[in-house]
Amino acid sequence: MPSHAPKKVVLAYSGGLDTSIILKWLQTEYNCEVVTFTADLGQGEELDPARKKAELLGIAPENIFIEDLREEFVRDFVFPMFRANAVYEGLYLLGTSIARPLISKRLVEIAAATGADAVAHGATGKGNDQVRFELSAYALNPDIKVIAPWREWDLTSRTKLLEFAEAHQIPIAKDKRGEAPFSVDANLLHTSSEGKVLENPAEDAPDYVYQRTVAPEAAPDTPEYVEISFEKGDATAINGEALSPATILTKLNELGGKHGIGRLDFVENRFVGMKSRGIYETPGGTLLLEAHRGIEQITLDSGAGHLKDSIMPRYAELIYNGFWFSPEREMLQALIDKSQEHVTGTVRLKLYKGSVRCVGRWSDHSLYSEAHVTFEDDAGAYDQKDAAGFIQLNALRLKLLAARNRRLKG
Repeated sequence: MPSHAPKKVVLAYSGGLDTSIILKWLQTEYNCEVVTFTADLGQGEELDPARKKAELLGIAPENIFIEDLREEFVRDFVFPMFRANAVYEGLYLLGTSIARPLISKRLVEIAAATGADAVAHGATGKGNDQVRFELSAYALNPDIKVIAPWREWDLTSRTKLLEFAEAHQIPIAKDKRGEAPFSVDANLLHTSSEGKVLENPAEDAPDYVYQRTVAPEAAPDTPEYVEISFEKGDATAINGEALSPATILTKLNELGGKHGIGRLDFVENRFVGMKSRGIYETPGGTLLLEAHRGIEQITLDSGAGHLKDSIMPRYAELIYNGFWFSPEREMLQALIDKSQEHVTGTVRLKLYKGSVRCVGRWSDHSLYSEAHVTFEDDAGAYDQKDAAGFIQLNALRLKLLAARNRRLKG
């Protein structure tokens, strides 16, 4: 056992085979006490088996934490991110990325509550999640020890993992005997599928990969309309019914999935340096982004909106790379939240065969003035002669440049 071995470790535990192997490995490798933490982020799985599995592996009931974090996840992480309209590399709605800081936060909090001196996760050494988990943990507790078994152990093949499980009486489901066709990460915002049959970006993803959305071709032949209301940038109601944040996202997932909305086949640049192909399904998030953009169109000042759009790629990159708890992300969040003070109103969306479009928006906070933009008589709201001086002033530097260039050429 290493001399620096922890005495108690809080493990991010799903109850699946890999994290069950990690649990037993921590016990055998470090001879330490293990606390398990299982978060319900809306992944759609029954969590009670995780408790039973932990108990089977010798974890005391008081050391098993299973928590429903769906409301906190959407309210304190998803909604703030959507105020920014955050999209990574132009397409990805950051469904996996935004879940990691909340899990890390609870790992660190449970470690403090139980007297643990370390936390552990099941992320591999090739992916982004190891970075996200660990940067968040260190930001919240600089003295915490983080254990990443995939970077330490010699269980480098599926065969070795199964042999370890059998040697330590870890139950192995029948479907775990063979190689999984792809890996899945899911929460209330999205489903992410990667690896195996998806590794060749030239090959179309098999239909069975998609779990939350029907194929657009099989979606209803009749469009559906939905109205989403916002207060200060956050969705608060659907079709006039006030709902909690998690309930709103759940309902939007149902609507988007039904119409085949939110599918993404994406090759992204991982923070660790490699490219990775993933299949993402974000039905509710896709609706939410379109609606939020729609309400901003009439309530957000052009200068504020353009500034906000200019910082969005940096904000999205910070979340993708694991810097949710960094001062720069918090500074950008303050700017974004300031911009949302009047982003209040309602948007009507049209859902049809894989697409969502904003087809109506209205607000008591609207900056849209029909009197100014009308093609009819504007009754003196706008004097078109004013545009001449406006153009001349803005053209002055262009005229001077053109005159200089013509002189030098002559």
